[in-house]
Amino acid sequence: MKQLIRMTTVVVAALFFIAENTYAQSKSSRPSPPDQVSASIGNAKVTIDYSQPSAKGRDIFGGLVPYGKVWRTGANENTWIEVTTDVTIQGKKLAKGKYGLFSIPGKDEWTIIFNSVSNEWGDYAYSASNDVLRVKAKSSKTKATEKFTISISGSTVTLAWDETKVEFEIKG
Repeated sequence: MKQLIRMTTVVVAALFFIAENTYAQSKSSRPSPPDQVSASIGNAKVTIDYSQPSAKGRDIFGGLVPYGKVWRTGANENTWIEVTTDVTIQGKKLAKGKYGLFSIPGKDEWTIIFNSVSNEWGDYAYSASNDVLRVKAKSSKTKATEKFTISISGSTVTLAWDETKVEFEIKG
């Protein structure tokens, strides 16, 4: 009996290992592959996890991603941001934690949203009632960027895609 339990445990563990590896491989081969960026800002470690859709010649902002509507700020699962200590975003306080990172694109200004729900698929279940913080950020023209990219330089987070970039400041 003990041998059967041990053997069953080994088989179940192997199946979980295979399933996890298959899932991880399938995510990296998606048309919008996953990416993650991390940086230390003051005393905080900031990590942003997102997927990178490609422009593929499409009209992006004001087209594929409409102005004035909530966007998951990437593709696939909604983008999340985690801060290890309390920070300020554009001068407003945000407690340490993990948040869904949503946005409302506008032609000249975006609303950046930090939502208490960080593990949904896309923005389909998004609810403003779960918003923890909203800040404004200016958008500007930039050189064409084929894949949606999030970067952190110093205390500035940059969202760039197509010919648009949006920057907001985090202080730790």
